[in-house]
Amino acid sequence: MLIQGLSRGAISPLLLFFRRYIRVVVPVLVCWLTACSSHSPTPAVFASGYLADRGVVRLWRKDDTQQHLTTLVMVFSSLQGNDVKTTLYRFQQGVLREVQQTATLPSQGEVRLRFDQSGNVSFMQRQLPDRRESLSEDDIALYQFDARRLLALSDSLRTGKVSLIQGHWKAGQVTTCDGKTVRPDFDRASLAWIAQQNEHAGGPLGIAWLESPEGTQLLQVAEADFCRWEPTAETW
Repeated sequence: MLIQGLSRGAISPLLLFFRRYIRVVVPVLVCWLTACSSHSPTPAVFASGYLADRGVVRLWRKDDTQQHLTTLVMVFSSLQGNDVKTTLYRFQQGVLREVQQTATLPSQGEVRLRFDQSGNVSFMQRQLPDRRESLSEDDIALYQFDARRLLALSDSLRTGKVSLIQGHWKAGQVTTCDGKTVRPDFDRASLAWIAQQNEHAGGPLGIAWLESPEGTQLLQVAEADFCRWEPTAETW
């Protein structure tokens, strides 16, 4: 289970603080984490993440300046079991236009929402295994709130250069999802946690970590392929 891969022994006070107060102090915290260094060009697709209350959040963002379109892909992996939820948000000129959500648990179904330029719902549907149903006004409001929150959060993380990197761990080095071989600068506690997970693993270890101008932070290590969650060219 993915809960076994959470780096509990290696989580610094910084990430504990990040987890508890992310909703209210993310811009300030990210600025502190990275010394507010934000003058280099931003990548076409920006990846970041953080440790939430009940799981690990991975966040990818792509901006199409010609179409004034911003696409966010959020992957939430629960700390309890193997529940993974993927949500795609599209914004045009800062206005939420689309939400698509899928989950590994069939009981949660799939959600699709579309909005017009004024923010009014033009299409909504929750597809469950045995039926389709509409969403309540509260459900829709929650999706809109989460979308705005994640958009603002991605702004702060990108400004602060807090980047997510993932791959496969083997013999002290990582083959990243894009095929590079790297040796992350983990601290002793993180390396000890990885060694412990590796000792009990029956297969290859997936690993995810955050890098910023201020250092490297292990996010998650588990007997799982995190690369399969990364968006593909077709996603955008």
